[in-house]
Amino acid sequence: MEGIITQISTKELELYYGKTRVLRDISFDIGEKTVTAFIGPSGCGKSSYLRCLNRMNDFIPSARVTGSIEFGGVNILAPSVDVISLRRKVGMVFQKPNPFPMSIYENVAYGPKLNGVKGKQELDDIVERSLKGAALWDEVRDKLNSSGIGLSGGQQQRLCIARAIATQPDVLLMDEPTSALDPMGTARIEELVRDLKGSYTVVIVTHNMQQAARISDYTAFFLLGELVEYNRTSKIFTSPSDKRTEDYISGRFG
Repeated sequence: MEGIITQISTKELELYYGKTRVLRDISFDIGEKTVTAFIGPSGCGKSSYLRCLNRMNDFIPSARVTGSIEFGGVNILAPSVDVISLRRKVGMVFQKPNPFPMSIYENVAYGPKLNGVKGKQELDDIVERSLKGAALWDEVRDKLNSSGIGLSGGQQQRLCIARAIATQPDVLLMDEPTSALDPMGTARIEELVRDLKGSYTVVIVTHNMQQAARISDYTAFFLLGELVEYNRTSKIFTSPSDKRTEDYISGRFG
């Protein structure tokens, strides 16, 4: 990755759920402060790989991982890794907006409070900075004590992004963050993703190939648990190296 600092380096990663191999020999590097999109048909392994990056697969009793994912010079799959600390550095935004049943302010302040921030002024500053970072501040500044659940779907998703960046992670994972939103809400999130890469490394799973083409610097195409191709987005969408990538992008399958 010319001119880009590698932030996450995956080598020979394999993931099993019980006896089923879900990911097969995944090796590639993700660059710092870039947007990387994962594309591929349903069930191809892209979300399963994404969940490896913050050890979410740990919640699945039958999950077993081999290989390595290096982040900050440490193999995050090692048993000795502090998973709570890892998830502080690797934030996650899910497919459906999932604000906590509490005020907008408390949604954003939740993570920092958990990390030991107690001062009201510091929390106020974090909440304002995070809501501004998620392009939501101007819409909610006068109703911070209102419930986060009362916001529109698109606003709820931006609130979840504000909550994720409140702990100042290095990496932001997004698992189809616009699939439950209308076109206007989708456009706002896409604009936001482009802005966020100035401060964070963003990894996004999307079913929408036009979205991947619009917002990402790099694209990884997954198929049947394999990483078929990974390159600059412009190259993947104009002259892919693998016929399977070309077939998928041109709509021949998937």
